[in-house]
Amino acid sequence: MQITIKLFARLRDLVGTGHLERDVPAQTTVAGLLTDLETEYPQLADAAARLIVSVNKEFADKNTVLAEGDEVALFPPVSGGSDAGDAADKFEVTVEPISLDDWTAKVVKPETGAVAVFGGTVRNVSVGKAVQHLEYEAYQEMAIEKLKQVAAECRETWPKITNIAIVQRIGHLEVGEKAVIVAVSSPHRKDGCFEACAYAIDRLKQIVPIWKKEVGPDGVEWIEGDYLPTRGE
Repeated sequence: MQITIKLFARLRDLVGTGHLERDVPAQTTVAGLLTDLETEYPQLADAAARLIVSVNKEFADKNTVLAEGDEVALFPPVSGGSDAGDAADKFEVTVEPISLDDWTAKVVKPETGAVAVFGGTVRNVSVGKAVQHLEYEAYQEMAIEKLKQVAAECRETWPKITNIAIVQRIGHLEVGEKAVIVAVSSPHRKDGCFEACAYAIDRLKQIVPIWKKEVGPDGVEWIEGDYLPTRGE
């Protein structure tokens, strides 16, 4: 049976391509596929312990059995049953510049009296090293679905939220440019908008497949987190 394999960030660099097509036997598991790939690409072995796998845009474990036509994605931890939430919620991954004012306006309604907004900005230093610019990459189709999941989790905990908007910029970003914006509105300030905004950006950095490469005078480095999502998360 034929499957498609996508590789992102550092894993794509190690293999030299972001797209593979493979014929594998029926009942092949994720573990079996990874063993075959490590044999073909020994340079993947060092990344295996912290490698995340999704099958058809949902997190999978090594016991997951693959089927004809599956899309398997392999990626490192991201840097930094899903309900789409309210129809007015907004989620986007874009290469275009993003504005705090524009994205705040998306959650302001006549019935909202409180808005909390987080804006992540590119800094010129990271862990004591100079940064000239960042390059962001995303598994875009899965990223949008996981942004919806983040919003759904917020609504479950803080049901009085009115609207949620999340945008992540990808591509080349200069120092001072906005990389991510989270905006949350609610009828009153004590209805959860502060808490949901903080939760959303933290959760985004756990489960939304987005990575950044820091570029500076000392070279380039993919930045990876520590969180390893589990199947069904």
